[in-house]
Amino acid sequence: MTLKLIRCIYLFKSLWAVLAALLVGSILIAAAGSNPIKAYAVLFHGAFFEYEGFASTLVKACPLIFAGLAFALPLWTGVFNIGTEGQIYIGALFATVVALHAPEMPAWVHILLCCVAGAIGGALWALLPAILKAYYRINELIVTLLMSYVAINIVSYFVNGPMMEAGAPYPYSREIPEKLFLPFVLPGTDAHIGVLVGVCFAILLFVVFRRTTFGFSLITIGRNPDAARYAGMSVQKLTVLAFLMSGALAGLAGTFEVLGLKYRLFHLFSPGYGYDGIVVAFLAGANPLFVVVSSLFLAGLRSGANIMQRVAGVQTTVVGAVQGLVIIFVAVSLAFHFDRAYWARIFQIQQNVRVSSGEQQKGMANDRTSQHKNVC
Repeated sequence: MTLKLIRCIYLFKSLWAVLAALLVGSILIAAAGSNPIKAYAVLFHGAFFEYEGFASTLVKACPLIFAGLAFALPLWTGVFNIGTEGQIYIGALFATVVALHAPEMPAWVHILLCCVAGAIGGALWALLPAILKAYYRINELIVTLLMSYVAINIVSYFVNGPMMEAGAPYPYSREIPEKLFLPFVLPGTDAHIGVLVGVCFAILLFVVFRRTTFGFSLITIGRNPDAARYAGMSVQKLTVLAFLMSGALAGLAGTFEVLGLKYRLFHLFSPGYGYDGIVVAFLAGANPLFVVVSSLFLAGLRSGANIMQRVAGVQTTVVGAVQGLVIIFVAVSLAFHFDRAYWARIFQIQQNVRVSSGEQQKGMANDRTSQHKNVC
């Protein structure tokens, strides 16, 4: 039972890391002259229990969910797709081109076509590092990271050149047709249906990894590629496929930013969703369902920051510091792993000490009894 308790503590190490970060953050809030309890209460109440605040949380959570899933999926196969930021940009570019230049068609077909185009764009941008990793064993961290800067500059070229709206004060494209605006989930707000699509993808991935042969194959090549090859699995093809699926999810993040929020392609429209997705995935332990939870948590920190500043008088930069602390503490928590053999030895040593101590006390008691009998 004790080993199970220790294992449970390790299982929720990301939660303990977040709580530790919030505790340290409360020191910063107190140093700023505010009440930490009141500040956190205002922040989370405003982010999750007020209509406008919750809508803002959903808007910010949508790209984080897709970015988190995009990083978590290949993580199960033992590879790191650091380039989700670039795939978000290319996905948004493809979706915008289809939205602006596709022939006339029913709205729902056009929206679906934009989503397919965005997913294809993200997948194509992940194809090169996938092939280099799977067939030539070139480090995917460097390739995907550098390709993100290339993607950002490609989008910058288009919105500053051929796609730029005439007379625009800032580099952005023409507005997409109104019929392509995504439906809202909360009337009167910017919260759109993209966040529900993200939740559906998270559930789908959870089922795939837990209940399908394909998911088992991806997990196997991540844990033991040699065993996967011995079992007849194509490690190279599965690695490429995982990369493509990851890129497609990232491309959808960019697509829903265009169709659901901004309605046009902007220069530098992403504030770093791809990199935030890395934090989301690690915070969730790469569990697709927990990706949704961690995305809502980080989105809530951001949407509640302004409310906290207005009500509790705490600067929004403190929330940025708290988010940085969350990243640091979660990164540190990754170094801790449950070692059953180690804890079994610890408990065995403690048990031996207790037994030895008990025998020693019993022997001392017997000696005192013998001495008492001799005196009598």
